Amino acid sequence: MAPVLEIRDLHVTFRTRDGIVQAVDGVSLDLARGGTLGIVGESGSGKSVTGLTVMGLTRLPNATISGEVLLDGEDLLRLHDDRLREIRGKRIAMIFQDPLSSLHPLYKVGWQIEEAIRAHEHVSPHAARARAIEALRSVEIPSPAEFVDRYPHELSGGMRQRAMIAMALVLGPDVLIADEPTTALDVTVQAQILELIASLQREFHTAVLLITHDLGVIAETADEVAVMYAGRVVEQGPLETILDGPEHPYTWGLLRSIPRLDVPRTARLRPIEGSPPSLIHPPSGCHFHPRCPYVMPMCRSMDPELLPSDADHLVACHLSPTEKRRIWRGLQLEEAAAS
Repeated sequence: MAPVLEIRDLHVTFRTRDGIVQAVDGVSLDLARGGTLGIVGESGSGKSVTGLTVMGLTRLPNATISGEVLLDGEDLLRLHDDRLREIRGKRIAMIFQDPLSSLHPLYKVGWQIEEAIRAHEHVSPHAARARAIEALRSVEIPSPAEFVDRYPHELSGGMRQRAMIAMALVLGPDVLIADEPTTALDVTVQAQILELIASLQREFHTAVLLITHDLGVIAETADEVAVMYAGRVVEQGPLETILDGPEHPYTWGLLRSIPRLDVPRTARLRPIEGSPPSLIHPPSGCHFHPRCPYVMPMCRSMDPELLPSDADHLVACHLSPTEKRRIWRGLQLEEAAAS
């Protein structure tokens, strides 16, 4: 089955006073119909810009965009603004990081959902309100008939996020982009939101592009994973492969930095040394080489290609397959000894 969303060699740059920011640098991804693709990486890796570009929200005077974003074969990057507005919300929708800033503070929640419906469908105000109430009920909001008349500031963070999910899914889109959907929520509410997204995905067979810095969220929800660093995909593959047999030093660092329950409480966390690079003046060669403990001379000058490690596992690293497996086994033994 053909992917519902195909991103091909996507480049996004922004002109700033300090120079050209290469926010996304040659990203290619496929999203299967009804599947979940998780994009993970540190802040500044290009995750959110990728999602915003798919939505057509980076069409700014200082932006330059190239490549292809195909929704069932239709290139969203080439569409006129009017056609893109027809698709956005109806066939592709987005949940943003901060629901309080994404919901208009001066309009009631129900009105905002009704407006999304009426922008795409010719329905009466009464029918739109009934649809809004049903959408809020579907995301397990109590007393939805009363909830529609509340303002965003009257809601908790979890309720606002549920309202955003209701607004995103009310028109039954083919693709849902969830950009850090659990940021700033406590762990109990995080689990509820993730389960809600998964439940609605199963019901509507929606494809989900999940953007997060949290590998724990990825492990709970994704089928496929793309690891991004400095605007590029450095590793990509099925969830089990990325968790059990990763082959990029950056992915190793992300996995080892996760807090664990099977190690002593006094054990120190293992952060990745150094800081993400400047996207105005990125390092030569492999962008990760200034932080990589396994750097070789060629890493400083030669940019590694994203190449198949096996049938469905892509890695951009100069280390040999044998060396990657040896290092990862050693890291696992080290973790086992510490626990």
